[in-house]
Amino acid sequence: MSEAKGPTTRIGYGFDSHEFRPGVPLKIGGVTLAHDRGLGGHSDGDLLLHAITDALLGAIAAPDIGALFPPSDAKWKGADSVVFLREALKRVQAAGYCVANMDASLILAAPKIGPHAVAIRTRVAELLGVPADCVGLKAKTPEGLNLEDTAVAHVVVLLKKRSATKKARKKK
Repeated sequence: MSEAKGPTTRIGYGFDSHEFRPGVPLKIGGVTLAHDRGLGGHSDGDLLLHAITDALLGAIAAPDIGALFPPSDAKWKGADSVVFLREALKRVQAAGYCVANMDASLILAAPKIGPHAVAIRTRVAELLGVPADCVGLKAKTPEGLNLEDTAVAHVVVLLKKRSATKKARKKK
């Protein structure tokens, strides 16, 4: 499908989960939160940015985060997840799209996300290049799911075709 004939919008879905571990900083949405444990992972464990990255890649039918940044590659050990998100955004732009909005649900027992929600939404909006009112963030507790030591993120993104005017400005 040529860029001119492609769909005007695309939807992507991303999911990630990580186990809490002691001695690791807790990063969610590019924001470091004060907590006694962080999320284990090969990179910095930022499950929200990982799920957003996969949603962006899925929306344009690109390989997923694990294929692009394999955990078996030592180069990504402790990496800042912003690197992954930026690569996904480059691919979205190259496909002729931009982010219209993003919505996320976090599932975790602690810490409470409410006190940090504005900071997380603001940082995610900055990274995605959209206004903060285009970033939805909800948090739920994992009641009855036996996930007290795990955090989960579900994300959907809506992409829209970039306008010819925006494309022309980018080329200058």
